[in-house]
Amino acid sequence: MIPLGIERLGLFGMPPAEMAALAADLGCDSIGIGLAPTPGYNPDRHPDWSLRDDSALRRATIAACHRHGIAIGLVEGFAVLPGKDMRDFAGDLDIVAELGCNRVNVVSIGKDMRRAIDGFGLLAELAAARGLLVSAELGSLGPIDRVAPALEIVRAVGMANFSLLIDTMHFFRLGNTLADFAALDPALVGYVQLADVPWAPRFDSYMEEAMYERMAPGDGELPLAEFVQLVPDGVTVSLEIPIRSLAEAGAGPRERTQRCVDGARRLLAGRHAGMR
Repeated sequence: MIPLGIERLGLFGMPPAEMAALAADLGCDSIGIGLAPTPGYNPDRHPDWSLRDDSALRRATIAACHRHGIAIGLVEGFAVLPGKDMRDFAGDLDIVAELGCNRVNVVSIGKDMRRAIDGFGLLAELAAARGLLVSAELGSLGPIDRVAPALEIVRAVGMANFSLLIDTMHFFRLGNTLADFAALDPALVGYVQLADVPWAPRFDSYMEEAMYERMAPGDGELPLAEFVQLVPDGVTVSLEIPIRSLAEAGAGPRERTQRCVDGARRLLAGRHAGMR
């Protein structure tokens, strides 16, 4: 089976306890969160919040997840940056463990492979000491845009708790193929973030499209029906689908997310039918 989740990027600053309630209402299994909201766009007028600074909010988030039967599948906000000491993330990893989540997402900014390997390796060591998993995201900003360098990094890091996060927009737009995904060792696929887009970019800035305007599964052109057939059993598929145009047209977070969940369920139903 494939657990289905919803990610923070499409909810534009929604507090995590509210995310848990929304996920349960939509029949999902998990949420992917940050320790603070992504700044810069808040069409739903969510209050500011911080899981780092507010222990009561952490308790409320844990309680909401338990009450609604929702797991925190992933915590984002970890990055290898020039001049960044990854040991500074120790406190954040403690909070992740306190929240009951067992996986963090990490990205690397810049194309320096050695820095990425060293940073990922140190974060994986810090995470392992807390019983946590680390998944590195293939993306445009770092050295692991394609499967080949990603596998090179996995081998160099050499940690049992280290795997890859596959974001379908980045994966396909950066030139990877279904055959590349099928060839991956299933144990290296730690987490999947699902979104659709057209093949041709719609914005001058890649990151503007990635951060604000993706599409529900089936509304774009990516081979997602074939992709989900290849996702290893038990790996969470979570919906990272910001749709600013719908928010600006007055659609609330539930309406926006429902569209994405419905599209994902159609894909997953096809997967299940194909496996019978």
